[in-house]
Amino acid sequence: MASPELNKSRRTLLITLGVFILPVVLAKLALEQQWFNYGVTNFGQLSEHEFALTDLGIEQESFNEQWLLLYRLPKTCDKLCQNTLLSVNNTYTLLGKELPRVTPVALLEHSLSNIQESNFRHHKWQQLELPKQAAKHISANQLLIVDPLGNVVMSYQAPLEEQGLVQFGKAILSDMKKLLKYSRIG
Repeated sequence: MASPELNKSRRTLLITLGVFILPVVLAKLALEQQWFNYGVTNFGQLSEHEFALTDLGIEQESFNEQWLLLYRLPKTCDKLCQNTLLSVNNTYTLLGKELPRVTPVALLEHSLSNIQESNFRHHKWQQLELPKQAAKHISANQLLIVDPLGNVVMSYQAPLEEQGLVQFGKAILSDMKKLLKYSRIG
């Protein structure tokens, strides 16, 4: 039989080993099982390959070193499209003091109806006809964030249902505020 002193020293050894080994084992499991999100703080899709406004067939000089919210409208702008435009416009308005640094741009494949045209007049949207090169890179209902140097930074796909518009706007607003906060240009 083991003496009480020997049992006490074994217990102390096991507790000491457990204190040092358990955190390492838990950290390894957390990494392998992906128990956390690796510190990702952006909501949009970062641009994986480098392309700029000139690759889209859009002249950068016309925007005077502004951040751009570049939104491609679908061929037919139904109620969901109009609500998406309203959501993007509200996001743009919520930028507050950073508003002068950003320009919202709508890429159009067709002319707008009178009602849609009147909605644009109330806001500071710029309208451009969709260049053929841009049609290859930007899908319908997609929004791109472009930096003042003309590089496409992030993209967002508009939701297919109206319930997702609030989250869509919040995601763009969050990412834009971070970009504008840390950017020294534009």
